Amino acid sequence: MSNVSEQVNRAVAEAYRAEWALVLAATVRVARDFDLAEECVQEAYAQALVTWTRDGIPDRPGAWLLTTAKRRVLDVIRHEQVLRAKLPQLLIRAEDTPASSVETNRTDDVPDDRLRLIFTCCHPALDKNAQVALTLRLICGVSTGDIAGAFLVSETTMAARVTRAKKKIAIARIPFRVPRGGDLPERLDAVLSVIYLLYAAGHVAPSGTQLQRVDLAEQALYVSRMLHQLMPDESEVAGLLALVLLTDARRTTRTDGDGALVRLEDQNRSEWNRAAIDEGRELVLRGMRVGPAGRYLIQAAIAALHAEAPTFDDTDWPQIVRLYDRLLQVWPSPVVALNRAVALSMAVDPTTALREVEALEKDARLRAHHYLPAIKADLLRRLNRPADAVLAYQAALALAENETEREFLTRRLHAVSGHQRI
Repeated sequence: MSNVSEQVNRAVAEAYRAEWALVLAATVRVARDFDLAEECVQEAYAQALVTWTRDGIPDRPGAWLLTTAKRRVLDVIRHEQVLRAKLPQLLIRAEDTPASSVETNRTDDVPDDRLRLIFTCCHPALDKNAQVALTLRLICGVSTGDIAGAFLVSETTMAARVTRAKKKIAIARIPFRVPRGGDLPERLDAVLSVIYLLYAAGHVAPSGTQLQRVDLAEQALYVSRMLHQLMPDESEVAGLLALVLLTDARRTTRTDGDGALVRLEDQNRSEWNRAAIDEGRELVLRGMRVGPAGRYLIQAAIAALHAEAPTFDDTDWPQIVRLYDRLLQVWPSPVVALNRAVALSMAVDPTTALREVEALEKDARLRAHHYLPAIKADLLRRLNRPADAVLAYQAALALAENETEREFLTRRLHAVSGHQRI
């Protein structure tokens, strides 16, 4: 029995990764309500654990989940006596709807299913931050707390944003419809942000026991490649694909055999994915020749310098600082300024970088960002100020939620407390 349960658990997990977006999209079309649709889809997945264990895993898990979710929507509507006049029409629509609502809206303008859904949710009637948050939550399955961390706001604030976006869609009767080709450019910036934050959530999982969420990283890589095929002449699209390729090329070397975090300077560069690095570097060079670089292309150029360096000591830190200066001009983010401080510590000295970090401590947006005290702690360690470094490591530990990062910070804290070399 335990073996059956394990098989079912794996099947449900795989169905979540592969089918969630499509099942939710089709359910929304029946429910006309994001909250109700999401709740019913979640219940369908929970029911799958019970029914599949008893009856066996269906040949088409996605179709089973979709049928179960739709039936639950109709049950709720009946129970609450809502839209009674429209119920016969709704019942017919539920029976006639194909296994994926994407099929009913298929358009050659956006040839990939998941990318099509991302464009659909990034509706210009919503505030851009709301578009991105709603899409990450509903289509990509990123938790509200993890999205909040990416936006440097509290989980309560982010939950309110997502709720307001859902309500606006309902009140304004914004159609859940795939945009045509002429409508794609106005949604592109939000779509790029979704893919960027999706990859960020996979590169370093905001919470959990593993450093990386490979499923999210691979999803972001796939969708960014599809987007580039759709819009090959957009330099920022090329830049985002390059950034993902160059960063993800290091995936297998970022943790050791025990799952512990491995610092960039200690990673085995011979194991980096050279094909991905070469492809990403070519995209950067081509994009830089086209015209002024935006935030994604500049970040890709920084990633390329890291990837091209034969060793950590050979990294062109002065050039990386200059690129961060350009990035701050087009994207004045405190996180960018913090990353620039790290590069500055290598290009100039830790003392100069520490002044930059201490200035950033006054920025309220970084108050819950654990990388700020972690970076400060490392600078203090390098400056041989162990007592101050201990306090900074403790502050970082109080904020960090990823267990792999917490274990790394704990090892650092113990080492600096004992004045050991690390």
